[in-house]
Parts: sequence; C-alpha cells; structure tokens
Amino acid sequence: MSEPIEITDSHCHLDFPDFDGERDAIIARAAEAGVTRMVTICTRLSAEPQVRAIAETYAPVFYAAGTHPMSAADEPMASVDELVALAQHPKFVGIGESGLDYHYTADTAQVQKDSLRIHIAAARETGLPLIIHARDADDDMARILTEEYRNGPYACVMHCFSSSAELARAALDLGFYLSMSGIAAFPKSEALRQIFAAAPRDRILVETDAPYLAPPPYRGKRNEPAYTAHTARRGAEALGLDYAEFAAHTQANFDRLFAKAARYGKASA
Repeated sequence: MSEPIEITDSHCHLDFPDFDGERDAIIARAAEAGVTRMVTICTRLSAEPQVRAIAETYAPVFYAAGTHPMSAADEPMASVDELVALAQHPKFVGIGESGLDYHYTADTAQVQKDSLRIHIAAARETGLPLIIHARDADDDMARILTEEYRNGPYACVMHCFSSSAELARAALDLGFYLSMSGIAAFPKSEALRQIFAAAPRDRILVETDAPYLAPPPYRGKRNEPAYTAHTARRGAEALGLDYAEFAAHTQANFDRLFAKAARYGKASA
C-alpha cells in the first residue's frame, strides 16, 4: 500500500472545545490522510497559552495568533509589540487571524479596521504572513490591504476565501495567496471554484477551518484536519490537475508563504 500524498491544513482551530479529549486521535487521523502539518489559529490573544501548548505537544502542529475581527470590540486591542513578542516562539508562524467581518459585526467596523492595521504592522515587522478573515467587507478590505502595502510590503493569505472575484484579484495583484476551504467543495460553489481556477497555481493553499465547514461527504458534521484531503481533491478537479500535482503545488506554496514552518521542519528532520 502506497503512502498517502502529503498535504498541509493551513488553518484550523484545534483549541476549540469541539476537540477536547480527542486531539491525539485527530492528529493520528490527519497523518493517515496525508495531512502532515497543521496551523492552529488563536483567535483571542487571551487563549494564546492554550494554543501554544497544543503546538508544543504535537510535532506536526504550528500556530498563529491574533484577534479575530468578530472579537475585536470585546478583547483588549493588541499591540504590535505584543504580537512581535509572541512571534519569537519557534512554532509561531503567522499573524492573525485578523480582518473585517461586516456580516455579523458591522457595528464594530472601526475597531476592526484599527485592529487590522495593527496586525498588518506586526506582519510587516516580523516577516510572517498575515492571515485574513474577510466577510461582507470586500471594498474596505481591498482598500486597506492595498493602502498598507504601499506603506511597506508584507505577506498575506486570504483564509477560507469565499468573497468576490474582485477581492481575489486585488489580493492576487498584491502577491497574496488564496486559501481553499470546504466551501469550495460544496456543490453550489461553482463560481468560487472558477475564482480558484483562474488564480495562479503558485498562490493557492488548502485548509479546513476545523471544526467548521466540513467538505462533502462530511458536510454538516464536525470538520477536522484529515478532511483537508477531500477539499484538495475537489480543488484538483477545478484546476484540471491530478490530486498529486495539486497537492504538490499547495505544499510548495505553503512552504514559500509559511517559510518559518518550512525551516522548522528541515531543522528538526
């Protein structure tokens, strides 16, 4: 029996209570599916110690931290210095997730914008990729990302991308990456798959956003990193590639964007 094709879940939330008591089994199932690396995302800096502990416990797990836009008004405003200090940890590989969410929290738009600019500054200073959450805020998102890039370049991934073709183009024009989640595998997501198919192959990542957004055949159930492979297979179809070729592209893309994680693997091999 051949070994599974290797792939990376570039965005999940292993600290969420949905996984309590099961993390050993979840990491094992991911390995069986060929998911050899995971980036678990801290969405409130108050939870950073718990997220860091998961990354320290499991060899395939890296982490990132920031303030989710939907929590921006409820949490103390992060500072650039605070984020830069957290980034000194060897398994801390990204800034965020940050961004704008006007679907549920449009009333806190200004706080979200202020928080986003702080996270961008931290990404610029650390050289780590910014991890962006964007929902129903395409115009402001494109404007702020572009304005800030003019102030100084930084790297970025549009996590769980499901926004407009216009925002995709704005992000790609800045050299950013688009990350494909289970949404792209849903039957009614053909327009989204076309956005990914039109994107350069060297700018696409895959993720679960677990425990959310499980792809078919697990839609409606708890998502987990092992299911990255199901989304990636659907992504390969959309791009007209076989699974091995698509997986290889996404692995190279992850290594390029999350270079700190790639270096860590080589250093500890």
